[in-house]
Amino acid sequence: MNLTIDELANMIDYTLLKPDISNKDLFQLCQDAIKYNFKTVAINNAVILFCKKILKGSNVLCDAAVSFPLGQSTIETKVFETIDAIEKGAGEVDYVVNIVEIKNDNWAYIEEEMREIVEACNERGAISKVIFENCYLSDDEKKKLCEVALKVKPTFIKTSTGFGNGVATIEDVKLMKACVGDNIKIKAAGGIRDIQSVLKFIEAGASRIGTSSGVKIIEEYKKLKSKK
Repeated sequence: MNLTIDELANMIDYTLLKPDISNKDLFQLCQDAIKYNFKTVAINNAVILFCKKILKGSNVLCDAAVSFPLGQSTIETKVFETIDAIEKGAGEVDYVVNIVEIKNDNWAYIEEEMREIVEACNERGAISKVIFENCYLSDDEKKKLCEVALKVKPTFIKTSTGFGNGVATIEDVKLMKACVGDNIKIKAAGGIRDIQSVLKFIEAGASRIGTSSGVKIIEEYKKLKSKK
């Protein structure tokens, strides 16, 4: 793979979504993101203003997690949270679908939810990402969710929150890619912690990687590149 170090770094959403963190942790996250030129810092909404100040003057965006990690908020709540996150300074939004309504086979609800959130992002110039949380879905449900996404056209569809009972898999990325082709981008996230995994996910069709191991991954990639 002929990606430059900067190109790979710009495909990474550098993640810190734990509940037991401090401003010191967030400061370090943002400093590392600036140093390595990551695409975003993926954070919970309450800390957007804090991170936005640290990132000022850099190209790194705030990536807000909406209805995270369960997705069990109403459409109205998710839309409000999306708009609030963007107004606070988020340039990208990752929201979790309502899995209960998928299990209810209520695809009209899922489409309406996606449409309202994606429209809220589009109207405000923000990138939208739909988190499937594939570990709870059958392959048929994943395919139906891809079909809804093809109608609504979010910027990305995403494998996982990293908080479910499963992680991103190559098989899921391939399935999602087969369904949406080049019409929607794919983000792989959840349990991705080394460069070999990252390269496999990119080869399978992912164009964005969510990880809390961004620094480690880039340092590994530098060593890999130096050997060639």
